Amino acid sequence: MIAWQPAGEPSIPARLQPALALEYGRSHELSDAQMLRETGLTDVLAPDGLVSPSQYLQLLANTLRGLDSPDTSFMLGQLMLPGHDGAASHALVQAPNLRVLLETLCRFHARLTPLLRPRFETWEGVALLYWVDAYGAPSLRPALVEMHMTALVALCRWLGGERLPWRFCFNRGAPRHVEQHQVHLGADLRFGCQLDAMLVDAAWLDRPWPRASEMASRLALQAAGSEAARAPGLPAALYDYLLERVREAPTLERTASDFGVSPATFKRQLLRHHTHFQGELDQVRTHVALWLFQVRRADNEEVARYLGFHDAANFRRSFKRWTGLTPGPIRAALDGELGWFARLQGAAGA
Repeated sequence: MIAWQPAGEPSIPARLQPALALEYGRSHELSDAQMLRETGLTDVLAPDGLVSPSQYLQLLANTLRGLDSPDTSFMLGQLMLPGHDGAASHALVQAPNLRVLLETLCRFHARLTPLLRPRFETWEGVALLYWVDAYGAPSLRPALVEMHMTALVALCRWLGGERLPWRFCFNRGAPRHVEQHQVHLGADLRFGCQLDAMLVDAAWLDRPWPRASEMASRLALQAAGSEAARAPGLPAALYDYLLERVREAPTLERTASDFGVSPATFKRQLLRHHTHFQGELDQVRTHVALWLFQVRRADNEEVARYLGFHDAANFRRSFKRWTGLTPGPIRAALDGELGWFARLQGAAGA
């Protein structure tokens, strides 16, 4: 049975990220009553207290709404990493280079970035980190992405002693004002993409950082690995499951069985996480199709076969339903600097 953590079950130490968000709000004259409204919480600073992901998300939503400032998500991101989660946070601090840092972040994501799940890939001299929902929070998604990207940028700058030349892609339209993105992330921003991602030249992955220590890193990772693991949220667990089986045309019935519940129960569980099975499957298929276009330079027929479609025409129609675009403009964008992450506007069909 696939392990996962319900959004309503207390699992996040209150003294960690929730407490930091509360303290930030307090420092900007928000009251506890404002920030804890509809969370069911009265105090998040109890030494051994736990909050649920749903409560943490509500706390963030209240804080963002109460401050009503375009820089709040970025400032909260500055506080996130390395965090104070014992050995997992220590393993981040001891990372000797960017590659180990990203691998550590992905390995311990349920503890270090519980609300979004990072995934790390490399190809042809490019390193990619992209973010998927762990618990489902569509209304907060832009702010969560800004928080997590800022957290990683700030941590890399601290550990590496310099600002890395990240490139940023957002699965949303451009905001009215991008000044905060530029201040906290940089100027290389692309909106209207098919996922939320950060890219950097792979040459940066293995460049030693000033305080690099392979031994300290190994010991920290061993200590982190010995601590009790936390299961990911349902959307994150489902994403991993579907990605592994995407060529097998996963069905709701088989997936529900592997998660140990009936299809009806699984649908209700997904609904509580603000999503549904077909939407999650379409997201995974989109990401895989984009990966095949980029890495393998695959054409429609090859991608259709890989994903189990009967023919290229059927795949093309489905791809347009997933993304709003036909595959042709996506493939054409591969010639651009950011490949299939480049912003695509007003494109005609393939």
